[in-house]
Formats: sequence, structure tokens, C-alpha cells
Amino acid sequence: MRKLILLITLTLSGTLAMGQTTQKPPLHGKHWMAITGKPLAATAGSMIFNKGGNAVDAACGILAANCTMWDVLSWGGETQALIYNPKTKKVIAINAMGVAPTGATPEFFKEKDMAYPPEFGPLAATTPGTPGGLMTMLAEYGTLSLAEVLAPAMEMAKGYPIEAQTATIIENQKHHIKEWPYSKKVFLPHLGEEREAPYPGEVFVQADLFQTLKKLVDAEKEALTQGKNRKEAIYAAYARFYTGDIAEEIVRGTREQGGLFTMEDLAKWKVKIEEPLQVNYRGIDVYKLQEWTQGPAMLQSLNILENFDLKSMGYNSANYIHTVYQAMNLAFADRDFYYGDPAFEPKSPMKGLLSKEYARERAKLIKPINDPEIGPGDPYPFQGEKNPFLHLLEKQNEAIAYNNHGTAILGPDDPFLESFLAGTTSIQTADAEGWVVSVTPSGGWVPATIAGNTGVGLSQRMQSFVLDEKLNPFNVLEPGKRPRVTLTPSMALKDGKPYFSFAVQAGDTQDQNLLQMFLNVVEFDMTVQEAAEAANFNSYQMQSSFGAHESKPGAITLNTQIPSWTRGDLKKRGYKMDFLEKTSGPLNAIWFDWKHGTFWGGSSNHGEDYGIAW
Repeated sequence: MRKLILLITLTLSGTLAMGQTTQKPPLHGKHWMAITGKPLAATAGSMIFNKGGNAVDAACGILAANCTMWDVLSWGGETQALIYNPKTKKVIAINAMGVAPTGATPEFFKEKDMAYPPEFGPLAATTPGTPGGLMTMLAEYGTLSLAEVLAPAMEMAKGYPIEAQTATIIENQKHHIKEWPYSKKVFLPHLGEEREAPYPGEVFVQADLFQTLKKLVDAEKEALTQGKNRKEAIYAAYARFYTGDIAEEIVRGTREQGGLFTMEDLAKWKVKIEEPLQVNYRGIDVYKLQEWTQGPAMLQSLNILENFDLKSMGYNSANYIHTVYQAMNLAFADRDFYYGDPAFEPKSPMKGLLSKEYARERAKLIKPINDPEIGPGDPYPFQGEKNPFLHLLEKQNEAIAYNNHGTAILGPDDPFLESFLAGTTSIQTADAEGWVVSVTPSGGWVPATIAGNTGVGLSQRMQSFVLDEKLNPFNVLEPGKRPRVTLTPSMALKDGKPYFSFAVQAGDTQDQNLLQMFLNVVEFDMTVQEAAEAANFNSYQMQSSFGAHESKPGAITLNTQIPSWTRGDLKKRGYKMDFLEKTSGPLNAIWFDWKHGTFWGGSSNHGEDYGIAW
């Protein structure tokens, strides 16, 4: 009887998949769906939907709430998104990544004896991108006013009960926070006491941020009274942030603390609405942002894996893990050397990198055993050109080896692992009209340098540049340039209609997790919730985009559920393994059930991510 009760309980808690239950039930909706990294932010999205907003309005409301809650990002960070427009039936890419400021050159940081720009502080900051990204998405594709969309975030800025996770991070990082006077003022309300951060559940007030958001709403209101239309009024608020009094205080407060921003840096920066990159995998069109992100590495991985019968290998068998791991390493080796901001010379050879012919040649390099020395290939012949950087490929290996001072064995307290998995958040929204939004915003995580009296935490994304062309000639730091970032929302269409929208918070593991989630659905017929919680594995062979930029060739993290015979097989192939109980993400996704005209939502059991639907 006890076994029967247990079985019923497990079955009700989720859906059986691959012999396992899910710890969370799937979300179901007909009218709209909103999923993100914090429950309160998902609630903000539901409030926007209930005002009559579309999926873009809701995504903007969620983004504003997440920034206000410091959900591993702030208002001075960066935003990148994919939007499916049901009117044009096309996927649009939003590039709201900030750029390196005036004076940020390799020589500047080398003179400070730095191998890379720093992880923390005002010198880690690119120009703020999220406010511009939010207002551009809202103006171009939303329906509500800025005041309506910012209302939940403004109420939170006046005070919301802070959750334990963020409160604990603030307390643990207070030694950094105390370096910056405006951060100390905001984050440490109990300065001088034993616990200086807010307590979990304490009402956390951000008066300066509220005033900054109010200035944006006031600018919109004033423009409307002058006869401007909705779109023009939102862009009036945009102008106040990047060229008006808000910009002046951001620049003043940043430079006071040792940063490099100028008014011209903020005024010249613009959000870009771009064409996404795309490949077809077994009849499904998969979309990613351009090569200023790591997103194309997933597209390359799919091209390579299309040459193998993954389904016949079996989910998470030794052959499957080995094949996917090797394919990811091949794609990420190209990422590490060839990806960078396409607005600058040299331009990445994306036509060659994403060609099916190049993928077939890369697939031939997968050996029966692990190859920890695999490096970037030469995609130029696959676009009819000669590689101008062949002379740097051997030197790249030398440069990477110089960075790797540790072993390939990971430990639970390894600082490499903390930086490699550095988090962000993700947002997924969809509505009955057909709008779909996938966002991976980030930057300005705790401990963040706050820019003067604005309440705006600055990005830390400068650290993703390199200072040596031997590492990557396409991603060398230059003023006005965007760093090659890890942030990578995803979207897939089938038969010309939305099929799957998905994103994950993490660092260099993002496209590893997203690749495996996609394969879980496409190759192994998992539901979106099953795919979100399914056991993933991570490679550390690629160079970290953070901290000391190390890599750990041959290291792999496996789920504790992986059986002993699979572990033994992988050990014989040369893998150095460690194990975690949860390896799924945190992944968020929406799957589109066109047969019934409904949405299925999934959110992994890894963190606090979840959603709400109607």
C-alpha cells in the first residue's frame, strides 16, 4: 500500500519521462504565457498581459522587474532577444549589448598588468544596453505605454520583500560592494552591523532607481502632451536616458569611481535590430543571434550532429554523451577563435562556419576516444576564401595554454567553475496573437558598481574581450566595440510556425544546455517540462568567457543519475568526471501545440525559475 501511495504521489508531481518523474508540472495556457527567473517577475508579466498587452509588452515588464530585483542583472546591463512577429512571420533579433567606452584599449589594461579587463568594478563596464533594448522593443513591437510597462518595476523600486537568494549574495559580496560608495548606499542598509545586507523578506527600497524610472515615464508623458504618438513618446524617454540628465549622472558617477564613460559614448550607442542567424536541423529552422554572441556555436553543433543517428544511440548513453560532447567542443573551439562583433573588421567567416559542408568535415574529426586538444578549424575555403589568420592558429593554442594553470579535475569550490557558470536570467513570453519573445538579459549582477545617484548597476561584460589577437583576432578590445558574449536566446520554427522558444541562465554552458534541451524534444520526444529537467552534461574544454579565461580540457560534469556502466565507458575514453545532482539549467521554454492551439511551458528544477499562464 505504501508503494502504491508513493507511486501515485510521484506521478501527480509531474509526468513520467525516460523512467523518471518531473519535480515541477508543465504549464498550460491558451491566451498567454510568461516564464522567467523570479516568480515575482513572472507575476509582473501577468499584470502586463492582464492590461491587454502582447507578449512583447509582457517581456519588457518582466525585464524591468528582473532588473529591479537584481536577478543576476541590473538596469545598466545588456539585453539580447529574438522576437517572432506573426504579422511578417519572421524572427527578429534585438542587439542591445553595450560597447567598450572611450579609452578602453588593450594597452590601457596591459599597462595595469591585466591579462584581461577586470571581473568587477567600473572598468568592467560596457555602456548600458538594457534600457535602450527594452524601450526599442516596446516602441517597435509592443502596444502599451512605457508608464504601463514600468509600473510593476516602479512599485518594486519603492520597496519589495527581497528574496533569500539575492539577500545572501549581497551579504557574501559586501567586501566588494564597500569599494563603491553608491553601491554601499543601496545594498547595505545595515552598514556597521553584523549582517549589513537586507534580511530575507525585508522590504528592500531603491529610492534612486525609482527616481530614474520616474524620469523616463515623465519624459514619455511630456512628449505625449506635446502631441507625440506612442512610439515617439517612448523614444523621448530613450533620449533622456542616453543624452539627458540621466546620462549626465551615469557618466559623472561612473567617472568619479574610476570608469571611462563619456557623454558621447552613451549618445552614439544605438540598439540594433538585426537579422538572426539560422540553420535547419532535420526540418526545423533554429534561430540564434549573430556572432557577437556564442549562439552560432549551437547552430554549428547541430550541423555536426546531423551527421549522426543520435536517436539510435539512446538518451545519455556513453556513445550519445561522447558524440555530443565532441561536437560541442569542435563548435566552441571555432567560437573561441572566430567570433566577434560583426560591425568591426575583421568580420567573422560565418558563411563557412555555418555551412553543412564544413560541419561534415568537422564531424570526421570525432574519434572513438576523447580529444582534449581539438582546436578551431578553417572555415574560409567553405566560403571561397583564403584564411588570413592561419599563422595565428598555432599561437592561439600557446596563448590558451598560458592561461591554464589548474588541473582538469573540478572541485565544488573551484573558482573556475563559479565563473564558467556565471548566471544571468531568461524570459519567455507568448500570446494568442502569435507574438513570441525569447530574451537572455544580463549584466550588472551583484556585486555591481552603481552609477552615481541613478540606482543603475553597471555591466561587467568588458571581461569577455581579449587583449591578445592570438586568442581571437575578431574579439580584441576596441572602443565602441561589443564584446563576444555568452548570452544566447533561442527560437525554432517548424513548417513556418513557432515550434519551440527557449533560453537558459548560465555562462559558457548556455548553448550546451540549450543544445541538449532541443535534442531532448526533437530526438527523444520529451515534453517541454521533461526536457527542462532532464540530466544534461557540461564540457569545460572551451575557454571561459569570464575571470581568468581558463579551460579544463577533458573535464565533464555528469548527472549523478548516470549509471556506473556509462561512467566506466566514458572513463575508458579519457574523460575526467565529476557529478552533480542537478545539471539541467536553469532552462525556460515554451513549446507550441498547434494541434490543440495551446502553449506548453517548461522550467527546470535547477533554480527559482518558473512561470504563469492563462
